[in-house]
Amino acid sequence: MFQLSVISDLIRIPPHLFHLPINISVKEELSRKYSNKVIHKLGLVISVWDIMEIDDGLLKPGDGATFVNVKFRCVVFKPFVGEVLTGWIEKITETGIKVNLEFFNDIFIPKKFIFDSSEYSKDENAWVWSVDEDTKLYMDINEKINFRVEEEIFTNIKPKGPDNSLSATTSEENEDENKEKVPPYAIIASCQTDGMGCVSWWE
Repeated sequence: MFQLSVISDLIRIPPHLFHLPINISVKEELSRKYSNKVIHKLGLVISVWDIMEIDDGLLKPGDGATFVNVKFRCVVFKPFVGEVLTGWIEKITETGIKVNLEFFNDIFIPKKFIFDSSEYSKDENAWVWSVDEDTKLYMDINEKINFRVEEEIFTNIKPKGPDNSLSATTSEENEDENKEKVPPYAIIASCQTDGMGCVSWWE
């Protein structure tokens, strides 16, 4: 689920950090830049692990900061395909189940990857797995769930420029836009085999 990745970067150290030892100021700037950020094709950076190399600082005309080339390792969340994880059901719809890992919630189990003979119950807002004629198991919001990673999806999100149009955007339009926002990193998962689904079923 987690891995150590090596990254090299040119880091700007602002003047107000000059009084700190160089390794502390560099790590502080690296954490500010990378922590909780998605790196395309790499994963979600959790934290800076350690600093491997720091070159001598460079100065640029007109800028009071110093710039240093840094090589460091960071902890990255990037589960492999086929890995089994445990999370909590955050949202249930007729199209599938959204899962939350507390620090990452762009995990979706589409209905085609849920147990056969499972149906969405609109009245109960739950997915119901009919094991046999007499046994029905429910997947409800906030239930602890085991799932299997099937696919990773990285989306290259481009920065959005200011809207210079004369028409003002209503709050409802903003809400709709946020709902349709594509995450930079998402996971497609499944729960179709023994041991998958709600943890309470197998205890």
